[in-house]
Amino acid sequence: MNSTHVQDYCSFSKAVEHLGDRWSLPILAQLVLFGPMGFNEFASGLPGHVSRSVLADKLRKLEELGLISRGGRRRPHDPYRLTAVGSALGPTILSLRGWADAWLPENPAMVERDPDIVLAWLAARIDARKLPEHQGIVEILVLGETERRYWLVLERGIEPYGCLEDPLLNGSRYVFVEAGITVMLALARGRRSWADAIADGSVAAFGNPELAAQLPSWFRATDEEQEERERRQASVRPRIPPRTEGLSPA
Repeated sequence: MNSTHVQDYCSFSKAVEHLGDRWSLPILAQLVLFGPMGFNEFASGLPGHVSRSVLADKLRKLEELGLISRGGRRRPHDPYRLTAVGSALGPTILSLRGWADAWLPENPAMVERDPDIVLAWLAARIDARKLPEHQGIVEILVLGETERRYWLVLERGIEPYGCLEDPLLNGSRYVFVEAGITVMLALARGRRSWADAIADGSVAAFGNPELAAQLPSWFRATDEEQEERERRQASVRPRIPPRTEGLSPA
């Protein structure tokens, strides 16, 4: 191994040593995507369950590395923000996210560690324009080695929210969904459509008949469906003949 290879290896090793833990890159990603954030915003906004002591330790470490900063001792309540060094990592973080979305399969074990991640992904795919005018509750039973239940509360004009316990709302407004963990992860990430999954039996949806029928429309189309719609729209777009005003006859 020549000196160039050794240097490259050491560079990767340094990056992994400092940023390869579970929380450092997600913290930086939050700042890249959403801008300056306070401690409590990190505590509630990071996907998964991070203790406040671990979060404080990770933020302090990133400050020591010069990737983030805040007001210092004189302004201890200022939000954390990326430094120039941290901002330079932004394109890499976005590229890594795009690559992972495109190529890495979801790991069902992740749901065991962070059960609320499924709710976060499902909520992010909600099409707010299509939600019912009156409150609807989707109770989701995820089948696997360990069965889990989630609840999504949906209503037009109100921010969708998820629950890890039954919110005990109007029982007549419930839609019950059952699916295996791999199917639910594919739905949550937009890699499968709800309509197809219900049609082929991968998902069972029952309860309020009207709401169950509307369920697929509450979620944004998958990337493939969106591309197909754009192709169809382009194919039926009328052709506009060239303008001939002002042209003298031959």
